[in-house]
Amino acid sequence: MSTETDAFLAEMIPQQRAADGAIHDGDAAPRLALWSRKDPVTLFGAQLSGSGWGEVEPVFHNVASWFTHADSFDLEIIAAGASGDLAYTVGYEHTSATVDGTPRQYALRVTHVYRREEGEWRIVHRHADFPPGEAPVPLPGAPTDP
Repeated sequence: MSTETDAFLAEMIPQQRAADGAIHDGDAAPRLALWSRKDPVTLFGAQLSGSGWGEVEPVFHNVASWFTHADSFDLEIIAAGASGDLAYTVGYEHTSATVDGTPRQYALRVTHVYRREEGEWRIVHRHADFPPGEAPVPLPGAPTDP
């Protein structure tokens, strides 16, 4: 690869696409395998958030339980960088899946931060939200307004 960023993307993004496709089929294990167990790890999800592995891990199991079938999933990277043992990506996730028994299509804006641990890239932060002007898709477990 020509740069650190190219090498990082070639190694990590295929794994991440596969893991995120799996979670949309109800399987959290591949996503969990990509995450660091070493704090700090943080999640600012479109519906649920957590700080520390003890909070983040159950969130991913919960999210996987919402999905029973993924028709399609794509991770569109629009910016990325890697230097030393830190990297980031910014992009969009495009999903068509069955959520809580109902077919849904939606996009999320996503930012990930990665840390290299013992030679392997691990995700240490995820921030996801619905793009401005796009109505949020109702997902189970979402906080409700009083």
